[in-house]
Amino acid sequence: MIGLALLSLLAYGCNENAREVADSEEDHTAVASDTTGLLAAQQSINANDLLQHIQVLASDEFGGRAPGTAGEDSTVNYLTREFKKLGLQPGNPDGTFVQKVPMFGFTAQPQANFSAGGKTINLSFPDDYVAVSRRFVQDVNVNNSDLVFVGYGIVAPEYGWDDYKGVDVKGKTIVMLINDPPIPSPNNPAQLDSTIFGGKAMTYYGRWTYKYEIAAEKGAAAAIIIHETDPAGYPYEVISGSWSRENFDISNPGKNMDRLAVESWITEDKARELFTASGNDFAKLKDAAAQKGFKPVPLNAKANFKIKNQLREVESRNIIAKLEGTDPQLKNEYVVYTAHWDHLGKDDKLQGDQIYNGAMDNASGTAGLIELAKAFTQLPEKPKRSILFLAVTAEEKGLLGSKYYASNPLYPLTKTLANINMDVLNPYHPTEDVIVIGYGNSDLEDILAEEARTQNRRIVPEASPEKGSFYRSDHFEFAKQGVPALYAKSGIVARDQPADFITKKQEQYTAEHYHKVSDEVYDDWNLDGAVEDLQLYFRVGLRVANGSVYPTWREKSEFRARREKSLSEVQQ
Repeated sequence: MIGLALLSLLAYGCNENAREVADSEEDHTAVASDTTGLLAAQQSINANDLLQHIQVLASDEFGGRAPGTAGEDSTVNYLTREFKKLGLQPGNPDGTFVQKVPMFGFTAQPQANFSAGGKTINLSFPDDYVAVSRRFVQDVNVNNSDLVFVGYGIVAPEYGWDDYKGVDVKGKTIVMLINDPPIPSPNNPAQLDSTIFGGKAMTYYGRWTYKYEIAAEKGAAAAIIIHETDPAGYPYEVISGSWSRENFDISNPGKNMDRLAVESWITEDKARELFTASGNDFAKLKDAAAQKGFKPVPLNAKANFKIKNQLREVESRNIIAKLEGTDPQLKNEYVVYTAHWDHLGKDDKLQGDQIYNGAMDNASGTAGLIELAKAFTQLPEKPKRSILFLAVTAEEKGLLGSKYYASNPLYPLTKTLANINMDVLNPYHPTEDVIVIGYGNSDLEDILAEEARTQNRRIVPEASPEKGSFYRSDHFEFAKQGVPALYAKSGIVARDQPADFITKKQEQYTAEHYHKVSDEVYDDWNLDGAVEDLQLYFRVGLRVANGSVYPTWREKSEFRARREKSLSEVQQ
């Protein structure tokens, strides 16, 4: 039997007037019968409590919150204790507040060089390159492997794009560019063609994870991505700082032997040196790679990698709490709030400060999760549907905690109406705008826009969709499984401040603090904007939890087909 709510959803997914249904009078009046109580619950989210939670989670005592460390134990205990204090139920049906996430930790000690033009190009780790093997083995060797430049390393049939062009790369080492090909618009060469890939916006084809995945499918022995700061969206130091430390992957019986033997990044300077030594012009080949007719180019060079892995099995944990819905039928449907609790831990090799406290990234979002949970428990009339508060592990290691939950959900994803994700809250100042990462994907944005207007705010697209931020946080793993997902952030137009006030703060954070030990709590923080954002997310989630229809993906969204397929399977 398929429920009435699911029937309405399936009809809604095919109804061109669905947005009008979502904005119906019934949906508006379903927010809460007690407006005063709703406002009181909303206002329970406050800057003082938020700051206190951030200070605890980002304290030196929590050691940088790396999975598989004492910092994980401290984090799990703290979140469990806070959820219990709020009167929330254990989120795991087994009666606990945790979902165990089996992983293995690996610390790579790589050696690598290229031979080209009769000379050896030595590579210094991690200054020139990083390399890991995600196979659960101690020793990995790739010897005398032919190097092939495969452009952007993309196979996208829907765009008639194939960077491999049938070339056999089995056992070879492929070299790729990051991001999507920048295809000029035929009508305006100064702009990118929005009909091919995402135009200015990065698609999943542009993400490094995809590029390694397709390389493994093609049978390559190793894959190297050339780092360039603008198309990557972050400096090389972000990669070298993360990849040169212990990393993690989800454990599986096959020990990841279907993965590439070696996944690597190199700096642009070293890439240019390699191309020149092999008799090629990097700039010309990069330009050629942006053409649909590009064909792989053998570099007349060899690659050698030797990796020793220090391995350990780790049982990490997602933390999950539940506020059960009040409607006898709808309580078995869910709205999920997510934030990742983990950060980068501690690096004993550093001089001075060795702890990556991760105050903004993402003690702030985790603290926000507690504040949202508090607000929902303060409602005089609880939501009809159940609310899940999910703090996931190992986001910094590849969205592993959310990937594990989405692949092993504790509650059916077909009955999960929406995921609302928080990753790095605003510590600067309240803003007039709200940025939607991945703008145009789902009608959750309609609800967000309506509720933002109650704060005299407006929603706007992200300014730099080419950085692929939609694919870089935990909501993406829900989206991949078809669950409508919303990832929003404070905007850049600060109230009563100079026009560039927020932008300068964000640029300073990226340059000086992102994934560095200096990501700590500072005295000049102003969390009023973060509070305003959390109150907005609270209202959006409540609207969905009490609404008459399921949210859905827009017609052109890459995730729509997955949702429709999963729902149709339930119907059958």
